[in-house]
Amino acid sequence: MKIALMDSGTGLLPAAAAVRRLRPDADLIVSTDPDGMPWGPRTPDDVTAHALAVARAAAAHRPDALIVACNTASVHALPALRAELEPSIPVVGTVPAIKPAAAGGGPVAIWATPATTGSPYQQDLIARFAQGVAVTGVPCPGLADAVEQADEDAIDAAVAAAAALTPPGVRAVVLGCTHYELVAERIRAAVQQPGSAPLVLHGSAEAVAAQALRRAGAEPAPAAAPTGTLQVLLSGRPGPLPEVVLAYAEGRLLAGAVPAAPHTA
Repeated sequence: MKIALMDSGTGLLPAAAAVRRLRPDADLIVSTDPDGMPWGPRTPDDVTAHALAVARAAAAHRPDALIVACNTASVHALPALRAELEPSIPVVGTVPAIKPAAAGGGPVAIWATPATTGSPYQQDLIARFAQGVAVTGVPCPGLADAVEQADEDAIDAAVAAAAALTPPGVRAVVLGCTHYELVAERIRAAVQQPGSAPLVLHGSAEAVAAQALRRAGAEPAPAAAPTGTLQVLLSGRPGPLPEVVLAYAEGRLLAGAVPAAPHTA
Protein backbone atom coordinates (compact mmCIF):
# COMPACT_ATOMS: atom_id res chain seq x y z
CA MET A 1 0.00 0.00 0.00
CA LYS A 2 1.21 3.47 -0.88
CA ILE A 3 -0.03 6.72 0.69
CA ALA A 4 0.98 10.16 -0.61
CA LEU A 5 0.90 13.38 1.36
CA MET A 6 1.28 16.94 0.08
CA ASP A 7 1.91 20.34 1.64
CA SER A 8 4.11 23.34 0.98
CA GLY A 9 6.52 22.06 3.64
CA THR A 10 6.73 20.44 7.07
CA GLY A 11 3.01 20.76 7.80
CA LEU A 12 2.53 17.27 6.40
CA LEU A 13 4.70 15.69 9.09
CA PRO A 14 1.94 15.10 11.68
CA ALA A 15 -0.30 13.28 9.20
CA ALA A 16 2.63 11.35 7.72
CA ALA A 17 3.70 10.21 11.18
CA ALA A 18 0.11 9.24 11.97
CA VAL A 19 -0.05 7.08 8.84
CA ARG A 20 3.29 5.53 9.75
CA ARG A 21 2.03 4.66 13.23
CA LEU A 22 -1.19 3.13 11.88
CA ARG A 23 0.55 1.25 9.07
CA PRO A 24 4.31 0.84 9.57
CA ASP A 25 4.35 -1.23 6.39
CA ALA A 26 2.86 1.51 4.17
CA ASP A 27 5.09 3.17 1.58
CA LEU A 28 4.90 6.95 1.94
CA ILE A 29 5.37 9.67 -0.66
CA VAL A 30 5.80 13.17 0.74
CA SER A 31 5.47 15.90 -1.87
CA THR A 32 6.39 19.45 -0.82
CA ASP A 33 7.00 22.78 -2.53
CA PRO A 34 10.21 24.42 -1.27
CA ASP A 35 10.35 26.53 -4.45
CA GLY A 36 6.88 27.97 -3.84
CA MET A 37 6.43 28.11 -0.06
CA PRO A 38 4.72 29.62 1.82
CA TRP A 39 1.31 29.11 0.27
CA GLY A 40 -0.59 31.14 2.87
CA PRO A 41 0.00 34.61 1.35
CA ARG A 42 -0.79 33.46 -2.21
CA THR A 43 -4.08 34.11 -4.00
CA PRO A 44 -6.56 31.22 -4.14
CA ASP A 45 -5.80 30.65 -7.82
CA ASP A 46 -2.06 30.62 -7.13
CA VAL A 47 -2.49 28.18 -4.23
CA THR A 48 -4.49 25.92 -6.52
CA ALA A 49 -1.82 26.00 -9.22
CA HIS A 50 0.95 25.12 -6.79
CA ALA A 51 -1.16 22.44 -5.10
CA LEU A 52 -1.95 20.83 -8.44
CA ALA A 53 1.73 20.74 -9.38
CA VAL A 54 2.70 19.12 -6.08
CA ALA A 55 -0.20 16.66 -6.32
CA ARG A 56 0.69 15.68 -9.87
CA ALA A 57 4.25 14.89 -8.80
CA ALA A 58 2.88 12.58 -6.11
CA ALA A 59 0.24 11.07 -8.39
CA ALA A 60 2.94 9.96 -10.83
CA HIS A 61 3.93 7.40 -8.19
CA ARG A 62 0.43 5.89 -8.29
CA PRO A 63 -0.50 6.10 -4.60
CA ASP A 64 -3.60 4.41 -3.21
CA ALA A 65 -4.68 7.71 -1.61
CA LEU A 66 -3.48 11.32 -1.42
CA ILE A 67 -3.69 13.38 1.77
CA VAL A 68 -3.85 17.15 1.32
CA ALA A 69 -2.08 17.82 4.61
CA CYS A 70 -2.56 21.58 4.47
CA ASN A 71 -5.52 23.65 5.57
CA THR A 72 -4.83 26.41 3.01
CA ALA A 73 -4.68 23.95 0.11
CA SER A 74 -7.77 22.15 1.35
CA VAL A 75 -9.71 25.42 1.47
CA HIS A 76 -8.73 26.62 -1.99
CA ALA A 77 -7.63 23.64 -4.08
CA LEU A 78 -9.55 20.57 -2.94
CA PRO A 79 -12.26 20.74 -5.65
CA ALA A 80 -9.63 21.07 -8.39
CA LEU A 81 -7.53 18.26 -6.95
CA ARG A 82 -10.50 15.91 -6.73
CA ALA A 83 -11.68 16.84 -10.21
CA GLU A 84 -8.31 15.89 -11.66
CA LEU A 85 -7.31 12.86 -9.59
CA GLU A 86 -10.48 11.08 -8.49
CA PRO A 87 -11.72 8.42 -8.78
CA SER A 88 -8.34 6.89 -9.66
CA ILE A 89 -6.70 8.36 -6.56
CA PRO A 90 -8.88 9.18 -3.52
CA VAL A 91 -8.10 12.68 -2.22
CA VAL A 92 -8.46 13.38 1.51
CA GLY A 93 -8.54 17.02 2.63
CA THR A 94 -7.75 18.53 6.02
CA VAL A 95 -10.51 20.34 7.93
CA PRO A 96 -9.94 22.06 11.32
CA ALA A 97 -11.38 19.90 14.09
CA ILE A 98 -14.02 22.44 15.08
CA LYS A 99 -16.86 19.89 15.27
CA PRO A 100 -15.28 17.58 17.90
CA ALA A 101 -13.97 20.56 19.86
CA ALA A 102 -17.41 22.14 20.02
CA ALA A 103 -18.99 18.81 20.96
CA GLY A 104 -17.06 18.96 24.21
CA GLY A 105 -18.64 22.29 25.12
CA GLY A 106 -16.82 25.56 25.40
CA PRO A 107 -15.20 27.94 25.44
CA VAL A 108 -13.12 26.99 22.38
CA ALA A 109 -10.25 28.84 20.74
CA ILE A 110 -9.28 28.24 17.12
CA TRP A 111 -5.62 28.96 16.42
CA ALA A 112 -5.05 29.54 12.71
CA THR A 113 -3.19 31.72 10.26
CA PRO A 114 -4.48 35.30 10.04
CA ALA A 115 -5.99 34.66 6.60
CA THR A 116 -7.84 31.55 7.77
CA THR A 117 -9.04 33.20 10.99
CA GLY A 118 -11.00 35.81 9.08
CA SER A 119 -12.08 33.55 6.24
CA PRO A 120 -15.67 32.71 5.30
CA TYR A 121 -14.51 29.07 5.34
CA GLN A 122 -13.76 29.11 9.06
CA GLN A 123 -16.83 31.17 9.87
CA ASP A 124 -18.97 28.64 8.02
CA LEU A 125 -17.49 25.76 10.03
CA ILE A 126 -18.20 27.62 13.26
CA ALA A 127 -21.79 28.33 12.18
CA ARG A 128 -22.36 24.70 11.18
CA PHE A 129 -20.73 22.89 14.07
CA ALA A 130 -20.39 25.26 17.04
CA GLN A 131 -23.79 26.86 17.50
CA GLY A 132 -24.31 27.81 21.12
CA VAL A 133 -20.61 27.38 21.95
CA ALA A 134 -18.32 30.29 22.77
CA VAL A 135 -15.66 30.29 20.03
CA THR A 136 -12.75 32.70 19.66
CA GLY A 137 -10.64 32.86 16.51
CA VAL A 138 -7.01 33.46 17.40
CA PRO A 139 -4.75 34.65 14.56
CA CYS A 140 -1.20 33.34 14.82
CA PRO A 141 1.00 35.50 12.56
CA GLY A 142 4.42 34.01 11.93
CA LEU A 143 3.83 30.73 13.76
CA ALA A 144 3.65 28.47 10.69
CA ASP A 145 6.77 30.07 9.22
CA ALA A 146 8.64 29.70 12.52
CA VAL A 147 7.68 26.02 12.71
CA GLU A 148 8.72 25.53 9.09
CA GLN A 149 12.19 26.84 9.91
CA ALA A 150 12.34 25.19 13.36
CA ASP A 151 13.26 28.64 14.72
CA GLU A 152 12.96 28.09 18.46
CA ASP A 153 12.91 31.77 19.46
CA ALA A 154 10.39 32.69 16.76
CA ILE A 155 8.17 29.75 17.75
CA ASP A 156 8.20 30.83 21.40
CA ALA A 157 7.41 34.44 20.47
CA ALA A 158 4.56 33.51 18.12
CA VAL A 159 3.04 31.06 20.61
CA ALA A 160 3.25 33.64 23.42
CA ALA A 161 1.59 36.28 21.24
CA ALA A 162 -1.27 33.95 20.32
CA ALA A 163 -1.66 32.78 23.91
CA ALA A 164 -2.07 36.41 24.97
CA LEU A 165 -5.04 36.67 22.57
CA THR A 166 -6.63 33.45 23.87
CA PRO A 167 -9.35 34.11 26.48
CA PRO A 168 -8.70 32.66 29.92
CA GLY A 169 -10.81 29.64 30.68
CA VAL A 170 -10.87 28.04 27.25
CA ARG A 171 -11.37 24.29 27.53
CA ALA A 172 -10.15 23.36 24.07
CA VAL A 173 -7.88 24.71 21.35
CA VAL A 174 -8.34 23.74 17.71
CA LEU A 175 -5.04 23.61 15.85
CA GLY A 176 -6.25 25.11 12.58
CA CYS A 177 -2.96 24.80 10.71
CA THR A 178 -1.18 21.49 10.25
CA HIS A 179 2.16 23.07 11.21
CA TYR A 180 0.84 23.83 14.70
CA GLU A 181 0.53 20.16 15.59
CA LEU A 182 4.33 19.96 15.58
CA VAL A 183 4.46 22.35 18.56
CA ALA A 184 1.25 21.22 20.28
CA GLU A 185 2.81 20.79 23.69
CA ARG A 186 4.29 24.28 23.59
CA ILE A 187 0.83 25.60 22.81
CA ARG A 188 -0.63 23.59 25.66
CA ALA A 189 1.94 24.94 28.11
CA ALA A 190 1.29 28.53 27.01
CA VAL A 191 -2.51 28.35 27.26
CA GLN A 192 -3.08 26.01 30.21
CA GLN A 193 -4.28 27.98 33.24
CA PRO A 194 -3.07 26.91 36.69
CA GLY A 195 -5.81 25.11 38.58
CA SER A 196 -7.98 24.65 35.49
CA ALA A 197 -9.03 21.38 33.92
CA PRO A 198 -6.46 19.98 31.47
CA LEU A 199 -6.63 21.77 28.14
CA VAL A 200 -7.76 19.63 25.20
CA LEU A 201 -5.97 20.17 21.88
CA HIS A 202 -7.72 19.16 18.67
CA GLY A 203 -5.55 18.43 15.65
CA SER A 204 -6.48 16.74 12.40
CA ALA A 205 -3.60 14.35 11.72
CA GLU A 206 -5.01 11.18 13.28
CA ALA A 207 -8.45 11.55 11.70
CA VAL A 208 -6.98 12.37 8.29
CA ALA A 209 -4.64 9.37 8.42
CA ALA A 210 -7.48 7.03 9.37
CA GLN A 211 -9.67 8.42 6.59
CA ALA A 212 -6.88 7.95 4.03
CA LEU A 213 -6.58 4.28 5.00
CA ARG A 214 -10.33 3.83 4.65
CA ARG A 215 -10.33 5.46 1.23
CA ALA A 216 -7.43 3.22 0.22
CA GLY A 217 -9.40 0.15 1.33
CA ALA A 218 -7.00 -0.67 4.16
CA GLU A 219 -7.34 -1.27 7.89
CA PRO A 220 -5.02 0.00 10.62
CA ALA A 221 -2.29 -2.48 11.49
CA PRO A 222 0.02 -0.77 13.96
CA ALA A 223 1.77 -4.06 14.76
CA ALA A 224 2.78 -4.64 11.12
CA ALA A 225 6.46 -4.98 10.33
CA PRO A 226 8.10 -1.56 9.79
CA THR A 227 8.92 -2.19 6.15
CA GLY A 228 7.37 0.97 4.67
CA THR A 229 9.60 3.05 2.41
CA LEU A 230 9.80 6.84 2.04
CA GLN A 231 9.96 8.86 -1.19
CA VAL A 232 10.56 12.62 -0.92
CA LEU A 233 9.60 15.05 -3.69
CA LEU A 234 10.80 18.66 -3.51
CA SER A 235 8.79 20.79 -5.97
CA GLY A 236 8.54 17.67 -8.10
CA ARG A 237 12.19 16.66 -7.82
CA PRO A 238 13.29 13.54 -5.92
CA GLY A 239 15.42 14.55 -2.96
CA PRO A 240 16.34 13.88 0.65
CA LEU A 241 14.19 14.58 3.67
CA PRO A 242 15.18 18.14 4.71
CA GLU A 243 17.31 18.24 7.84
CA VAL A 244 14.94 20.72 9.49
CA VAL A 245 12.37 17.94 10.00
CA LEU A 246 14.70 16.26 12.48
CA ALA A 247 13.81 19.01 14.94
CA TYR A 248 10.46 17.25 15.42
CA ALA A 249 9.63 13.77 16.69
CA GLU A 250 7.37 13.23 13.66
CA GLY A 251 10.24 14.00 11.31
CA ARG A 252 12.61 11.69 13.15
CA LEU A 253 10.04 8.90 12.85
CA LEU A 254 9.95 9.34 9.08
CA ALA A 255 13.72 9.64 8.83
CA GLY A 256 14.03 6.07 10.08
CA ALA A 257 12.21 4.70 7.04
CA VAL A 258 13.85 2.80 4.21
CA PRO A 259 14.43 5.08 1.18
CA ALA A 260 12.22 4.14 -1.74
CA ALA A 261 13.77 2.85 -4.93
CA PRO A 262 14.05 5.40 -7.75
CA HIS A 263 10.74 5.89 -9.54
CA THR A 264 10.37 4.92 -13.16
CA ALA A 265 7.34 6.08 -15.11
